[in-house]
Amino acid sequence: MLDLHTHSTVSDGSDPPSRVVELAAAAGCTAVALTDHDRVDGLPAATEAGRALGIEVVAGCELSCAVPAAIGAMHVLVYFVDDPGGPLGEELVRLQRVRDERNAVMCERLGLSYEALLEEAGGSGAGRPHAAALLVREGRASSAQDAFDRWLAKGRPGYVEKERLSPRDALALARVSGGVPVLAHPLSLDLGAGTSELRATVEELRDLGLAGVECVYGRYSPDERATLVAMARELGLAVTGGSDYHGTYKPDLAVGVGAGDLDVPDDLLDELLERRP
Repeated sequence: MLDLHTHSTVSDGSDPPSRVVELAAAAGCTAVALTDHDRVDGLPAATEAGRALGIEVVAGCELSCAVPAAIGAMHVLVYFVDDPGGPLGEELVRLQRVRDERNAVMCERLGLSYEALLEEAGGSGAGRPHAAALLVREGRASSAQDAFDRWLAKGRPGYVEKERLSPRDALALARVSGGVPVLAHPLSLDLGAGTSELRATVEELRDLGLAGVECVYGRYSPDERATLVAMARELGLAVTGGSDYHGTYKPDLAVGVGAGDLDVPDDLLDELLERRP
């Protein structure tokens, strides 16, 4: 069993990298990918924990991509890249600097302490989930979801637009850095499973360098997963899967099993390895 999509305190998860690996081992995973948003600096600690526990840690990260307003969100998971000095690594450093600037503006709009935000995030990787936790603690929201609904979602007072790479640039950076790019949770595009619109979008991304699709996703139904697997196979793309674990920030998702029924087969990692440049 695999889990190829998890997050730690390095970005917007609640558990440190080593703890994510511990949870994967306890769940019975043979391999786990740490895929923090725009960062790879949690990988050394995760890899060390993996060696101690006898579980393979796959290097990864997750990139946000700019898409037309008519569709939802696009994220790309990049596997087998952990070099901070490579083309993708250098871009991640720039994106993190922009993220820090964005967080400062968000705190100013919400009247939150930037120092408190960093402390909530464990010193790095701060983002909206950490701001939500502060708002709940201050009594300005009843829950993290309430904080997003009232303060942090798009169009709300604390929302600050995030810089995103174009799909073309994200895929090119992944490839030139020796990585394997995969479309994360494809239904977040809001195009629907099994639609011609989703297929056309994924086909276009494939022609730009996309190598796979995250079909076996933590929150998807069996029918949605099967439909996405069929599409990926028809387009000649690798199939991947993962929980999208964020700890307490997405409490319904557990490492390895997602919402409870996730089971990502071991041989899917072999498919990814075969797609390496």
